[in-house]
Amino acid sequence: MSDRLFIFDTTLRDGEQVPGCQLNSIEKIQVARALEELGVDVIEAGFPVSSPGDFNSVVEISKAVTWPTICALTRAVEKDIDVAAEALKFAKRGRIHTGIGTSDYHIRHKFNSNQDEILERAIAATKYAKRYVEDIEFYCEDAGRTDNAYLARVVEAVIKAGATVVNIPDTTGYCLPDEYGAKIKYLMEHVDGIHNAIISTHCHNDLGMATANTVQGVLNGARQVEVTINGIGERAGNTSLEEVAMIFRSHKEREIETNINTTKIYGISRTVSSLMNMPVQPNKAIVGRNAFAHSSGIHQDGVLKNRESYEIIDPKDVGIDDSAIVLTARSGRAALKHRLSVLGVELSQEKLDKVYQEFLKLADRKKDINDDDVLMLAGKDRTAMHRIKLDYLQVTSGVGLQSVASVCLDIAGEKFQAAAAGNGPVDAAIKAVKSIIHRTMTIQEFLIQAINKGSDDMGKVHMQVEYDGNNYYGFAANTDIIAASVEAFIDAINKFVK
Repeated sequence: MSDRLFIFDTTLRDGEQVPGCQLNSIEKIQVARALEELGVDVIEAGFPVSSPGDFNSVVEISKAVTWPTICALTRAVEKDIDVAAEALKFAKRGRIHTGIGTSDYHIRHKFNSNQDEILERAIAATKYAKRYVEDIEFYCEDAGRTDNAYLARVVEAVIKAGATVVNIPDTTGYCLPDEYGAKIKYLMEHVDGIHNAIISTHCHNDLGMATANTVQGVLNGARQVEVTINGIGERAGNTSLEEVAMIFRSHKEREIETNINTTKIYGISRTVSSLMNMPVQPNKAIVGRNAFAHSSGIHQDGVLKNRESYEIIDPKDVGIDDSAIVLTARSGRAALKHRLSVLGVELSQEKLDKVYQEFLKLADRKKDINDDDVLMLAGKDRTAMHRIKLDYLQVTSGVGLQSVASVCLDIAGEKFQAAAAGNGPVDAAIKAVKSIIHRTMTIQEFLIQAINKGSDDMGKVHMQVEYDGNNYYGFAANTDIIAASVEAFIDAINKFVK
């Protein structure tokens, strides 16, 4: 009989902690509903005490989804737990996720405390949370660097105090796979009452071993994995949901099953990438653009003769349709609507009509439209409410010529024009915009990325702008990379100019 592995998705909590990836409540609900369709068991919806926005997100996600457990993160602090319980009041199944650091690094330097005092705080927090909900998850932060004997003491104590799940995070991504697996095995063998709770993994990817550590944790007894879509998360990211799901689907001999509908993986991967402005690297396992691409002649020949010669996963199993409808300027609304649906995006007829008009304009400039293009178009209406918009841009540039740009901005319905010279067309255009805005701001990061390899392709621009000591993130996509750069700059400005 197969063992059930529970999937705990923290895209909306740990994943959203990436700078520039913050979502509004409507976008979070869109992702949460997609996660429900995907089949995740637990959705960590936020850290309610951290901000009114996080509190509201937990409330609204609790209302929006039906069967997954909704989890709210807290510290081992009574006020945190009170606020989390309030945020979860509409959840059909609510879980409070509380905990404290257990490594010497945290005990001595973060808390200026000792092991006995931390143990008491862990027990107290678990018991206090139990007053609100039955389902309590306790995390031992930095468990990866915690002494196993002390970790076992904490795990045993919180299970006796009422914890139903105990999370063993490799918070810094430090562990080697055999070390992490041995840690889980040690707990399974040395904790009295260990079978009264589910042991959970939560691995970070600082050394590129998050998925390997997670798999070793499962093979040694963990039955919940904490993951994110596309492996997004703080620093180098978290364990990828899609990797764990497909590892155990591919290795059926391990007899470990999840509830994941794997055919939904590609769609939600693209949705999260688009909403969070986080490009998926082309060679990313399972969902990268090149995951099922074969350029070697030998590989191509082998795949044509028998797909399994070089593919251990059928692309259709993760929602990639080999016979996908190709979108061109001659495609109708129905074809566009179908492609959006495959990618997990549902639009009202009014929005679909607007996106279709933009689609036709883009299709006239490009030979064909790919999935990233479609998602960019679907998300373009997010700028509709911007106070500052680019009305027009004209650039003169060339070898032996000084670049000059003329711009016109629409600011709350009023037109403002300016021209500037610069060290290249983008620099000239940015200077022209600055001369209209009259704010002291500095571009800290400027990333240009082509979606594919064609010269007519859509280019994405990510920009980090510093203003008044704070960082603001802008994003835009356009077949004109200069226009995309200016639009990304204006997108960032709209975050602080009201």
